[in-house]
Parts: sequence; structure tokens; C-alpha cells
Amino acid sequence: MAAGWVSALEPVHTTRGRVRWRYRCHPGTPREARVIERAVEGIEGVHKARLNPAARSLVVEFDPALTDAERIALGILRLTPVPQRNGAPRNDEVSAAPVALSAASLLASRTLNPALQAPVALGTAVPLFGEAVDDLLEKGVTSHVLEALAVAISIGRRDYLAANTTSFLLALGEYLEASIERRSDDLLKHLLKPADDAVWVERDGVEMQIDAAAVKVGDTVIAATGGMVPVDGTVLGGEALVNEAAMTGESVPVERRRGDRVLSGTLVEEGRLRIYAEHVGAQAAAARIADFVEQSLAVKSNTQLEAARMADRLVPMVLGLAGGTWLVSRDWQRVAAVLQADYSCALKLSTPVAFKAAMYEAGKAGMLIKGAKALERLAEADTFVFDKTGTLSTGKLEVTDSVAFKQGYSPEDLINLAASVEEHYFHPLALAVVEASRRLDNPRHFDHKEVEFIVAHGVASVIDGRRIVVGSRHFVEDDEGIPIDAHCVLIERLQREGKTLLYIGYGGELLGVLALRDSLRHNSAATIRRLRELGVKHVLMLTGDHPERASATAGELGLDEFHAGLLPEDKARILQELAARGARIAFVGDGVNDAPALSGAHVGISMHNGADVARLASDVALLEDDIARVADAKALALATRRLIDSNFKLTVGLNTSILSAAAFGWLKPIAASALHNGTTIAILLRALAGAGLPHAHRARSASAGARHGKG
Repeated sequence: MAAGWVSALEPVHTTRGRVRWRYRCHPGTPREARVIERAVEGIEGVHKARLNPAARSLVVEFDPALTDAERIALGILRLTPVPQRNGAPRNDEVSAAPVALSAASLLASRTLNPALQAPVALGTAVPLFGEAVDDLLEKGVTSHVLEALAVAISIGRRDYLAANTTSFLLALGEYLEASIERRSDDLLKHLLKPADDAVWVERDGVEMQIDAAAVKVGDTVIAATGGMVPVDGTVLGGEALVNEAAMTGESVPVERRRGDRVLSGTLVEEGRLRIYAEHVGAQAAAARIADFVEQSLAVKSNTQLEAARMADRLVPMVLGLAGGTWLVSRDWQRVAAVLQADYSCALKLSTPVAFKAAMYEAGKAGMLIKGAKALERLAEADTFVFDKTGTLSTGKLEVTDSVAFKQGYSPEDLINLAASVEEHYFHPLALAVVEASRRLDNPRHFDHKEVEFIVAHGVASVIDGRRIVVGSRHFVEDDEGIPIDAHCVLIERLQREGKTLLYIGYGGELLGVLALRDSLRHNSAATIRRLRELGVKHVLMLTGDHPERASATAGELGLDEFHAGLLPEDKARILQELAARGARIAFVGDGVNDAPALSGAHVGISMHNGADVARLASDVALLEDDIARVADAKALALATRRLIDSNFKLTVGLNTSILSAAAFGWLKPIAASALHNGTTIAILLRALAGAGLPHAHRARSASAGARHGKG
């Protein structure tokens, strides 16, 4: 069955034979007004359909004897997209035709034949008049009604320049907002689109590569070394080390074999798996993208809604001022001048333009902010809560302890021995050991025989005629029969510190252990300091790590508080307790286990290498693996709020001055229109140009990036 066309219908007003909905289309489907109108008019009982794309308004007139609003709504939701003709514009492109038409009318205002000026001005204003009539019937006097009245009076007074200027500005504002919305759509789609287009499957005993969208539930999917697991499912056969850090936050690869569950988006670091596909990725990913884009861009912020409500509340005041001006002066020219200026354009357009422009600038700076409400909440956040693994830490392992149990061997000897046999092995533990050997003052390579790789266990070889094994406790103790009981006290202490242990057996004895942990990001502490400078009152860490390790991390970073040994539900519970005390929380995390906390926070921020579900649950997704972007996002949110506040004050101040001057007769209608429309354009351009990080923060981020690059 083909995908639907209209994703949502919200009833606004219903009378006998007429209904009005707010509608949303699925991304990638036709949005041209006439195309949708023709499709709706094909539904049984429908006489006429009228669409206003800017307001997302659909009005349908129908025969009550043949159908009703519910049946029509069901029919609309069942509509499937019509194929486009060759040469047609992309469905998601923003049409500049209304802007071009209104601009042409404006430019022609002084040169057209006088007999044509009125029809041209009326034709340009028809969409505005239609929306105004709808609003007047359903909501009463709104800013649309005031805009239409101003244009109508200008046309009635034959002031076509003023009428066309107003029409042009409204069309331009809608075009700017739609253009920036499309950029946000593109960023979202790019972030969440499936990573792999082709998948290996086994069908009838033959392995073949097929399109990811063609994978079905029940297929046997192949995932091998270096590849991503493309589906959620159960392992049918094979054995592999799978890095699940993106999904679980666990930095150490885990062994997966027959009967184990695997998750899409995890990486096979070594080995090969045959997987029974239970949840295929392509269709699910496409559905998430569609829902995500719609939800993110359809929801308006409280600031944006309040600006629109304020604009509507000021409409009666402007009308009252116009009426009072006429009663006092009996001068229709003054009345026309008053009606040429109102607060609606700048108040209604500058706020969403500032939000959308800030979101676009954020995307270019490495941060995807999913809607104006997310930006607004980020500005309000006064408490930042961080997950540890993959967030404050890199998720990359480093050797912290080298403990030799046999006399005659130093900690450096232990590292060099392990690195000698691990150097051709590419899982994170091996890479960390080799890197530790390289950093020694006297790195040494021990000659050895051919290395034997035991998948998900470790490595084995022969040095000076004796067998050396490096790997897990299970491998060394159970498979190789090397006793470790004599060293259990030390081993348990290292484990309590949250460290991963690598066991080295040599000549049938336990030679020693290497302890590893993931390292803190180089700029985690600096990021936390910046957050405090930006007004954040409380910074804490939640982690599943052992309390000892968590305490050391919290002290190193200068955190106010930490909670260790937590399960995912514990993180969500702690956030609820903080929120109950009045904290406005920004939670920063990266794993599946962080999704409940990300969803429950005032605003959730997901790391770049985080799990797909974490990115979906978050309000802000980092597009770069740099924790400094968290502070950048906060700085951007605060700068956007300041920009919107100052634009609001400018709008009220300037338009009040223009209205007062018009009421006193100090401005002619054309001057009032020019001033009003000029200030509106200036405020809109200021909303666009002022979006983004403050210059000081841009310079600081660039400097930090340069220093990191040199390192």
C-alpha cells in the first residue's frame, strides 16, 4: 500500500455543508495548493476545496445529504500522492511565485495603466482576503483581518503602492519562514537517514546484496567485521565481538553468538553473524524521519505563540485608534495612515524567523535543534545533568594500571609483552594496550610465533618457547586453566573502581593484569566552566559506574554532585526529583539507557555518536563529536532569546511611534506605509542577520577547535 499524503487533520470550524481543517502533509509529498484541492474535490459529496498553504488551512464545501465531515476526513487521510509530471518542481521546494507576483505588482504600481492598477492590486491581495474572511467568521477580528482591512482601504483610496507593499511584505515573510523550515527539514533528514543503502542477506542458501528497503522480517541478514548490524534480531549462527557503545553506552565490545539479541546501529568489530531479522530498519527509519520532521517543525514555542496572541490583542487597539482619529479629526486620510501601520507583521514574523534562522545557524555550527520550543527551553535551563560514558568521557579505552604478579617482570614488561602479541589485533582493548606501549619511555617488542586469534576471547602465541595468552578472565582461567584465585583481592578492587581487566598468562601462570578505563574528553572541564559562565546554577553527573570512579571524575571536572551505580529508570527518577524542586533540567546523554532521561528532561541533548533512539528522544542532537557544542547550544539559545526580546521592544516602540504620528496627522498614508513596512523589513533582516552564536563564543569555539586540531 502506498504511503499516505496528508499526515494530520485538525478540525477548526464546522457548519452545515462546510468544514475547515488545519492540515499537515507527509514530507516529500506534493504540497501545491491546486494539486491537493483537485484531489480533495474528487471525494464523493465534495463540491469545492480551498487551500491556504501558508496557514495550512483546508476549507471544504460539501453536500450534507451525501456525506459528512468525518467521512471526508477519512477520505482525505486515505489519499495517496499523485505522480508528478517531468519537469515539475520538487515537492519540498519553497515556491517564490507569490513573492514574485506581489513584487511585480509593487514595482508596477506607478507604471501600470490606471485602469489596470485596481484589478492587479485586488488580484495580488485575494489570498490575504480569503484568509481574513475565514478568520472573521471563525475567530473574530484578528491580525489577518486588520491586514486585509488596511489593504482594502488603500485600494479603496486608490493608494495601490501601499496596498501592494503590504501584500509583498506578507508574502516575503511567509517565503522566508518556509525557506528556513525547509533547511531544518533537510538537516533532520540527513541526520536520521539510514546509514547503509545495501544489506547482505542469505536466501535459499545463497548470499546476496540487496537494497536496505527490501529487507523483510524473517530474512537472514549477514553482518561481518567492520560492518553495522542493519536490523534488530536474534543471532542464528556465528560468533563476533560487537561494539554496542552507540546503543548502550558500554565502551567495551561484547561477545555475541547463537541465541543472543543484537541491535541495529551496532558495529561488528570482529567476527561474522547470521541474524534473524525481527525489526527491519528501512521502513521504521523512514517512519521515524517523517514523524520527527513533522513534530519538530509543527510545534511552536511559547514565545512565538505569545507574540502571535499579542499581535491579535493589539488589533482592536489599532482599530479603536483609527475610529478615535476619525471622530476627532473627521479626516479619512489620517484614518488610512493609522490603518497602514500595525504590530502584526513584525510581531508575528520576526519571532519565528529568528528561531528558524538560529536553528539553521546551529546546524551549520554542528548542533541540530529540533524546533523553536527546544531552543526556548534550552535558554531557560538552569541545571545541566550529564551522563558519563561517551558524554563526559570519550568512550575510548586507555591503560591505567599494569600489575605484574611474577618476580622479575616490571609493569612496563607486562605492557610490552601484551602489546607484542596484540599489535595486529584491532579491537579497542588491543589498540589501547599498543598505544600504552608506544607511550612508554622504553617500548620493547618481544619476538613471537604466529599469533592465534580466538574470537571474543583473546589472543595466544609463543615467546621464548612458552605460551602467552592475553584476554578475558574466562579465556585465561577456564579455557587455558590458569589459576587466578591468589590475586582475587586486587582484581576485585580494580573492578570496583570501574575498570576493565585484561589478563596475561605466560607459561601456565598468571603473569599479571592490565586495567583499562575510558578517558575524559580533553574539553569536558572547560565546557562545564563555560556553562557556569552562561548562568547555569547546578551541574551534576549520573552514571552506572562504580562510586569510586564516579567520585574521581566529579572531582576532576568540578561537578556539584554525582550519582553512581544507576539503572536507566534511576536516572529518570532523579530527574523527576530535581524537577519537583523547581530545576529546569538539560540532560546530556548518548545511549539507549539515556532515552527515558532525555525524554523526561526540560530539554534533552544527545551526543553525535549516540544511539539512534537517543537522538530521536532528544531535543538537541550534536552533529559533531565535541562536547563543547553543548555550551555553544546554550549560548545560542540565550543569544536568540535576547534577539527576540530586543526585536519585540523595537517592534512595539517603532510601531507605536508611527501610529501616534499618523493619528496626529504628522504622516501621510504613503509615509506611514513606507515607515511601517521599512521597519518591518529591517526587523526581519535583523532577526535573520542576528541569528547564531555571539561573536565571542564563535571565536572561542574556533580557537578551541584549532588547539585541539594541533594536538
